Amino acid sequence: MLDAAYPTSGAFDLTGSFNKKEIKGIQYWYWQFRDLEGKLKQVYLDPVDERLSELIRLRSEGKAPGHDSLARLSLACTSLGCMTVMPQHFKVIHRLAEHGFFNAGGVLIGTHAFIAMGNMLGVRWNGGWRTNDIDFAHAGKNVSLALATNAEANVHDAITSLEMGLLPANSITTGQGATYLNSKSGDLRIDLLTVAGRNDAIYRHEPLNVNLQPLKFMEFSPEKTTQTAVISGENALVVNIPSPLRYALHKLVVMAEREEQFRTKIAKDAGQVAALVSYALERSPYALQGAAEDIMARGKGWRSRIAEGTKILATYHPSIAANLSSVLKLPAPKVAEQPIANADEPDEEPSGDAPRG
Repeated sequence: MLDAAYPTSGAFDLTGSFNKKEIKGIQYWYWQFRDLEGKLKQVYLDPVDERLSELIRLRSEGKAPGHDSLARLSLACTSLGCMTVMPQHFKVIHRLAEHGFFNAGGVLIGTHAFIAMGNMLGVRWNGGWRTNDIDFAHAGKNVSLALATNAEANVHDAITSLEMGLLPANSITTGQGATYLNSKSGDLRIDLLTVAGRNDAIYRHEPLNVNLQPLKFMEFSPEKTTQTAVISGENALVVNIPSPLRYALHKLVVMAEREEQFRTKIAKDAGQVAALVSYALERSPYALQGAAEDIMARGKGWRSRIAEGTKILATYHPSIAANLSSVLKLPAPKVAEQPIANADEPDEEPSGDAPRG
């Protein structure tokens, strides 16, 4: 599945068209396009033959080689219980992949990563997964040396070329921000985030040709990543996501940092943490222990936010919060007298005795 879902590049991703010419009684194919200055250019391909004709036919039908096999695999995964993302959201993620975002070190985070984690772990989430936001993270300037010298991705062009009305939102202090919004309906939002250094102001990351918003405590989640597939209908795509347990523990920090007006998001965060932690307590306790030791060894600021996030988690999922506190070596959190939401059961439904392959 992962091999089939890697984004392909070629004639299916290029702007232009095939053009046939006859020279001295022999027919030749050319690729016709306009360059950056708008001038019409042609590139010689080959004489007319069966192989090239088949490629042209597939492009005219909007199908890349291997599309049918990938479609069958995607539909099979969905029928077996894998969760899918909305086509509109998948379109954004796929376009960024085509423009090299994930090859350049980009990571899909947030709820779309959480959906992909469930498929990867072999479980199906019951809640905590609906969103209109698409969050991406990039190592940015702080670990830019980890990228190849030629690693580039025109993220701005990737987003705007979708023609979905996505425009960069402006920041009052810095001008253009690191968020793209659907200016008409407001039902889609793309956030581009990175690790905060000495300065947490939005900055321009030239290799990606886009602005990034640094966030404090961001580094823990994308420090260790893995690859999995995002599925939508007959389509699937390999993306980079954070390690699931690091993602869960980082969510505790996010919950502690959220302001009261984002109560709905806090409830969703708590559901995602509960689902991943309940999975880990049963199936990966040593991995959870390792992630817990790492995050608790990062200093007082980290530990205080983890403690606060665990208290918030106890409001929604008290039994899971109590077990997690033991792993984190924290005092058992006190449950609020009037919980914000009645959700003591984790938002996870195991799909069987073992994760799917």
